[in-house]
Amino acid sequence: MRYNEISHSSHLQHKLKFEYTEVLFKCDGCKEVGIGSRYRCAACDYDLHLHCALPSPSFTHPFYTKCSFQFCARPPGTVARYCNACEKDVTGFMYHCKSCGFDLHPCCAKLPVVLDDGDVKLYLYRKVSASCHRCGRKGRSWSYRSSCKKYNLHVACVKEMLVESWHDHQIMANNSNFGRGVNNNFNGGGKLETRIPKGTLQSYQKRSGNKGKMKKCSEMAGLAIQFVVSAVLGDPTTLIAGVVGSLISK
Repeated sequence: MRYNEISHSSHLQHKLKFEYTEVLFKCDGCKEVGIGSRYRCAACDYDLHLHCALPSPSFTHPFYTKCSFQFCARPPGTVARYCNACEKDVTGFMYHCKSCGFDLHPCCAKLPVVLDDGDVKLYLYRKVSASCHRCGRKGRSWSYRSSCKKYNLHVACVKEMLVESWHDHQIMANNSNFGRGVNNNFNGGGKLETRIPKGTLQSYQKRSGNKGKMKKCSEMAGLAIQFVVSAVLGDPTTLIAGVVGSLISK
């Protein structure tokens, strides 16, 4: 359920209004990046993913059938924790299973099991034995795999792409605003660096011996990346995938 305006315990000063944005923002709940739908206090520059603004108090996940995850506003205990989906640090809102000690970012916890736009269908796996299109390695974090089994993307690699984009954009923002007292706070819509490594496609061409197939592989892999990125950002819709695609092509 979505509301146009909500009160949230993490930001009692003002109500948060629902809005849609086509630029990257940093969620003040989970401290992860987002795009698309969000709840925002413009006066305080405070943003929350939908999953962070309206979390489920508890839930179960098909990958961990014996676990019961509870929503937490902060990591429990004093030991550093990491997300079992993307293997990245957990520093804000999270889901935690007391019995198993597993942790999930809110957006990772709600990653769709299937992403399907009619042309590309991707399934979420806890582990995939095939190599990732981004890093070329096997294993690691949860992965999305196409129904044809040709395209694999680690959730961790998608997060790394986004972190690289944040850093690049922050550097550009700091340089352009030096001396002007402007605070962009990641909201400049910087370029998303999400290209498939050249080596992966070149090796595919050698195996297939067909440049046309390599081009098709590149296009399909690029489309797959758009949908996985949009899912990781917290808004896995066709509209957002199109926005991500436009950012990629700039």
